[in-house]
Amino acid sequence: MIQNKMPSFTETSFAAVDAVIDQALRDKRLVGAVVMVAHQGKTLYQNAAGLADRELAQPMAQDTLFRLASVSKPIVSAAAMALVHQGRLKLDQPIVSLLPDFRPRLANGEPATITIRQLLSHTAGLGYRFLEKDAQGPYARAGVSDGMDDAAHSLAENLRRLATVPLLYTPGTSWGYSLAVDVLGAVIEQVCEQRLDLAVKSLITDPLKMHDSGFYTDQAQRLATPYVNDVPQPHILAENECVAPFEDTAGIYFSPQRAFNSQAFPSAGAGMVGSAADLLRFLETLRQGGGGLISADLIQEMGRDQTSAAELPDAPGYGFGLGFSVLRDPLAAASPESEGTWRWGGAYGHSWFVDRKRELSVVAMTNTLYEGMSGAFVTELRDAVYASINAKSAS
Repeated sequence: MIQNKMPSFTETSFAAVDAVIDQALRDKRLVGAVVMVAHQGKTLYQNAAGLADRELAQPMAQDTLFRLASVSKPIVSAAAMALVHQGRLKLDQPIVSLLPDFRPRLANGEPATITIRQLLSHTAGLGYRFLEKDAQGPYARAGVSDGMDDAAHSLAENLRRLATVPLLYTPGTSWGYSLAVDVLGAVIEQVCEQRLDLAVKSLITDPLKMHDSGFYTDQAQRLATPYVNDVPQPHILAENECVAPFEDTAGIYFSPQRAFNSQAFPSAGAGMVGSAADLLRFLETLRQGGGGLISADLIQEMGRDQTSAAELPDAPGYGFGLGFSVLRDPLAAASPESEGTWRWGGAYGHSWFVDRKRELSVVAMTNTLYEGMSGAFVTELRDAVYASINAKSAS
């Protein structure tokens, strides 16, 4: 297999991680991946394996760029938390104070109040078009964009369309994965009085020297080609191809070309491009207390389960914090991770987690959906990392 690993003792101590990556490539479940592991503040493992572009035989590299999809959510959530830290935003502030025209109502026509906290925790009553049962759902009929398609309208227009659809539940009473972070992006624009891409650059990516991260790129040669799991091997993701991540859902319309379109609205929940190293730097900054951008107390709040014990669909043992899921019960989740571990992923084929109790951050960026987000590879990699860390600690 094509690999580019750190030369160090990790080649033996992380042999189990190597084996998981190699097997996924041999099985043609993945085309390529960049995996990084940081423990106790040090990057102990990094491996660029497989191909960034199979047809061109271009090897995956440590600095390969990826379309982040929902990996953008914690980054934009952190930008909002930086504004809270600066006193420019309040967690329990009604968003109508900043978005006076965004007033979606309940199904019975009654008005509802949505707060910043509810946007961050996906308890705002909003949904996603791709999670509707079919193409005739209310979001689809309203022309709402999920942020990954080739929509030509503006963020303001997307919110206008979104506001015409009744809320799925009274804000704060349930949990549902949603366009809430895209609405949060509009809030950030209002507070900062600039486009979201510029605001996130100022609040997060520039201070953390995440120079490979942004909402668009002109470096096509560095951007991984996206693939879709298929038999006998993954196929190239076509422009405007619809692929459902879950059964009985309408599916996501993907526009790989959106990453090059600076005129597309910056989707806070799905629109960024970045590298594995940038994401690891970001996660490690949060794990270690916020780096002065966000207070330690606010980092703790981000990692606190905000769902009032509501179960996440098909995720026993998990709740949700402010920007990512939070492991509530490792036994129920059948996970070696510590209680309180943060985790999420991205539809283009990514997963990551942060176990603060074990001082552990792991990033796995792949170019293969959906194996790299929710396939067996994610669980296999998690278990191999813990086996490696436990063996290291015992030695």
